[in-house]
Amino acid sequence: QVQLVESGGGLVQPGGSLRLSCAASGSIFSPNVMGYYRQAPGKERELVADITSSSRTNYAESVKGRFTISRDNPKNTMYLQMNNLKPEDTGVYYCNLMAWGKAYWGQGTQVTVSS
Repeated sequence: QVQLVESGGGLVQPGGSLRLSCAASGSIFSPNVMGYYRQAPGKERELVADITSSSRTNYAESVKGRFTISRDNPKNTMYLQMNNLKPEDTGVYYCNLMAWGKAYWGQGTQVTVSS
């Protein structure tokens, strides 16, 4: 079993920055892909960014140039640096790990961008 614990959400003004972290523990198989998804009220969950075990990255068009995803494999931890945040970035951000056909999810952390 894999456990994902998230931290780093909060309230920030437009143009501000936040850094999310996701720590994975348990039976973590490689290769794997870790990523962040977000869900805004009344909308479906969408991919924000993901990163493979070899650090190949993929971003949603809406966050390219503003968000940076990274991971520390020895620590089994993933990070999402979010800069120049916009109100439309508001939502619950979920950490995800996919390995060997299985998907694991974190509990979610709220990000609110508002003045």
